[in-house]
Parts: sequence; structure tokens; C-alpha cells
Amino acid sequence: MSAQPAVMRQETLQIGFHRDANGRRFFGRRRPDSAHRTSSVTDLVRSHGQRTDHPFSNLSIFVTAAEAFPAFEEALLAAQSEIAASFRVFDPQTRLRSPVARKCGETWEDLLRTVLTQGVNVRLAISDFDPLARPAMHRATTRSVRQLQSLAASVPQGAGRLSVHAARHPAEAGWLMRLVLLPIARKRMGEVADWLNDMDAKARTDTLELLPGLSGLLRLDGDLVAPARWVLPRVYPATHHQKLAVIDGQSLFIGGLDVNERRYDSPDHDRPAEETWHDIQISVDGPAAQDALSHLARFEAETEGVLSPSPQRTLMRTLSRGRATPWALSPRPLVTDLRQRFEAETARARQFIYVETQFLRDRQIARSLARAGRARPELSLVVVLPAAPEGVAFGHKNTADLRFGDGLQIRCLDMLRKAYGSRLALVSPAQPRASDGDARDQLGGAPIIYVHSKVAIFDDRAAIVSSANLNGRSSAWDTEAGLCLTDTDQVRTLRARLFEHWLGEDAPRSARDPRTIATAWNALATANATRAPADRTGFLLPHPTRRARRFGRIIPGIPDEMV
Repeated sequence: MSAQPAVMRQETLQIGFHRDANGRRFFGRRRPDSAHRTSSVTDLVRSHGQRTDHPFSNLSIFVTAAEAFPAFEEALLAAQSEIAASFRVFDPQTRLRSPVARKCGETWEDLLRTVLTQGVNVRLAISDFDPLARPAMHRATTRSVRQLQSLAASVPQGAGRLSVHAARHPAEAGWLMRLVLLPIARKRMGEVADWLNDMDAKARTDTLELLPGLSGLLRLDGDLVAPARWVLPRVYPATHHQKLAVIDGQSLFIGGLDVNERRYDSPDHDRPAEETWHDIQISVDGPAAQDALSHLARFEAETEGVLSPSPQRTLMRTLSRGRATPWALSPRPLVTDLRQRFEAETARARQFIYVETQFLRDRQIARSLARAGRARPELSLVVVLPAAPEGVAFGHKNTADLRFGDGLQIRCLDMLRKAYGSRLALVSPAQPRASDGDARDQLGGAPIIYVHSKVAIFDDRAAIVSSANLNGRSSAWDTEAGLCLTDTDQVRTLRARLFEHWLGEDAPRSARDPRTIATAWNALATANATRAPADRTGFLLPHPTRRARRFGRIIPGIPDEMV
């Protein structure tokens, strides 16, 4: 497979050396003349909520980190005054990819050091996690924050200021629910202690230093670690899952992509299966960046209940807040823009709906898709999913949450099959090379490509790009952010990029025609399943459900939003 062009744009993105109004030469992103900027948006009140239409300026589309990271690095170097960002995962030791950025050093820490010495202020929130449920991710966040705090202390006087912190979603389970969950928490404390005790003494000490959230939950028993007695662990059910950055209040990078080595992949996906990571990120200029900047300044206070959520012109969000009741487990949804917009656009779709998502587990969204399929016999649906969840495919885990997730997804897919029949194309990508084995990281005798993107296209009329999966967690609990493109040319550009990526150059024209998309994609995926990996057209195969159906379980009493 040949790599796609690094960027395709509805308008030309001018990154390079330019001159300012005083004739000084600088490397940066030249903005369009003010006469060409869109300075207002139209708000249309619809039955599904508020709808905003806005042709975003300077749209750039990045397929995988191989395209997104270099552009992001260069945009950061071009910053003049301020960078504000929030990521679920941000590792400052991630390697730099663009030639320009590599002049700063080898890692994003070196890049940020250069940005700071240029006098640019940086504000960064890195998501933190329930230390008992996700100790490895809690450790990674602590490490990243401390490394960046050391960087902030080392820059010379007069340089830009770096403000970085770990941002844990404040919603907590009430004390009565924590008491109900105590047996599970005690078991988990034992598992974490075993994980630590499997390390040598130095590694264990170093790891404990990076797990401040476990203070009081573990005790030393000689040289080893054991669960503390008579403690009722706190439970944090939600996270800040968004991935966005605003540069100088004018340029916005947003989508599904975090910053670490695990997220790096190229459009060829020519890597071991566990290192593939198909993702989509976009950048735009103008009012969306200003909305995102306001959101970044407020989202933590809004989820804490200090501020009420402010209306946004273009940015769509999911926001939730904790419930002050003893029996509470789920946070209270505050803003569900992304789910509402998805359902509104689904209700308006007439020819096709195209979805790329890591999970399809939200039964409310599945029901809205099914209603549209039953109501409009001419409507087709294409869904691109990973062949299996990451923990199952690469971690080979058999935990209750993974089984519940597979059970929910099978229920949702069954709804769609019943509603659409042959008008549903349900596909998963695999690499064009043969491999041995029969585990869930293999599909059709080839290593899978892990899909992490969060994109939905409705006819050629609207497209959503965000951090939100189609699961209840992203729809109602976790903090998410995204945009809806409504300019026809921009939507078509996005569709063309994604179709070309998955289908390759040899796919029939019918696979790119909205009127025949589902039939053509089903035929292509089915034909690929009969061929050797190297002889296939594109990456796509029928999505496998047999093992997920056996593995999945519906757990009564557990909210769908947990997974």
C-alpha cells in the first residue's frame, strides 16, 4: 500500500517561512486575509437540539500520526504567544518526526523547551486515572507531569511559562456504592500488590513513587507490598478523554489522537499488529479555536460544579458532573452535544452513513441508527471497527469489563443487521501480509489494523470528527470534544481521504459511489476474505463476530456507560 499525501485541504495551509508586517522572517502558519475569514456562525434550532453550521477555514486532514505528528510539531514551533492543550495521554519522551522539529532535539520535551525559550506560554492538562483501576496509566500521567514540571523549572528567566497538571475527572462513587463495591476493590488491591511484588526492589520503589493515588491503599509488609486494612477505596468512574490543542487562540488541532509512541502509525500500517493505530486528527482556524480555548479554560471547573457549562458556537462536547448521593455510581451528564448531533444527523441522512469507531456499544445511538434504517429503505450504513478490542486482541485479557463491552457491541450490531440487512457493510481492516495463529489479533490470516478513529459522515452534508467513541462512556460520562463539518466540499474531501485509504487504488468506482457504497464494500470485503493477504484490494474484511458473541456477556445492574 502506498502512503497517502500528508495533507489534503479544502484551502491551502501555508506552513513555512514568511515575513511579518515589519518585514521580519519567521517560520509559521500564514493565516488568510481577514476578508476571507468567517467571523460569524448561523445557529439553527432543531428538534434534536442546537445546530451550528460553519465552513471552517484552513481545514487539514491527517490520517494516522505519521501525518498528524509532523504537522502538529511544526505548528507548535510556529506559535507566537500561547499554546493550550488537553490530552488523555501525553508522553514528553515521544520521538519527533518532522525534520524541522528534529533540529530542536529528539523528543517532544526538546520541542517544548524550544517553544518556551521562544517566549511562548504553554498550558497543558494531562488526564489522570483511577489509581486502583488503572495504576499503569496513573503512573504514566504522574511521570509525564513530573518530567514537564522539571522542564518548566529549567528554562531560563524570561522564557515562556509552562503550566502542566494531572487532571482527574472529579466525579466519584458515593460511600454506599463504594461499600457495595468493596469486595471487588479488595480483590483489585491484591492484584495491584502482586503486580508490584513481581518487580525487583528498586523497580518497585520507583513505581510506588509514581503512584501517589495509591497512598493509604497499600502497606509495606517487610520488603513487599500488601493491601491496607480497614480502608474504603474511592472510585472514579469517568475520565477526561478529549485530545485537542489551541495555538495562539487561532488554530485548533482536534480528533482522536494522543501523543505517545503507542499512537504512532503510518497509512501503510506496516507494523506489528499491536503497534498499528489508525486515527484521524484535523486542524482548523478561526472561531472553533476560540471556542476550544474557552472550553480548555473552563472544563475542569464545569465538571467540578464550580461553573455552569457555557454555550459554544462550534465546539461539541460531552461533560458530566458527580452526584452528591451515597448510592451514586454514574456521574450526571451535563452536556451531550456529540450524541445529540450524531442522532440529529442520523435522522437527516438520506443516502448513506459512514462510521469509523473504536467501539459501537451505545444502545441509544444504535437504536437511532436502526430507526433511520427501518424508516428509509434507500439508506445504507458502513461501519469500520477493529476486529477486537485492544485489551482482548493484544492483552489477551478475560476480564468482566471486556466481556461486558463485547456483549453490548454484539447487541448493537444485531440491531443494525436487523434494520439494514444487506444495506449494512460491517468491516474491519487487516494488513496485506500473511501471519500464523488464530488469536483475535489476526483476521483472515493476517495481522489486524487497530482502529481508534472517531469519525461519522452523513451523506456529503455533514461529518463529525471528535474524541468520542460510540459507547455510553463517551456519550454521557467522559469529557469529549469534537467538530461537525457542514461544508460540502470539506465533507467530500474527508470522505475521499478515508475511502482511498481503506479501499486502495484498485477498488471499483461503485465502492466510492454513495448510492452503492454498502453493496460494493460488502462485495469487496467478502472477495478479500477468499484471497491471500498479499492479493487483496485494500485493507478491508468482514467484521468477525463469532468469537465476540461467545466471549461477550451482559451484566445486569451495571450501567452501559462503564465500558
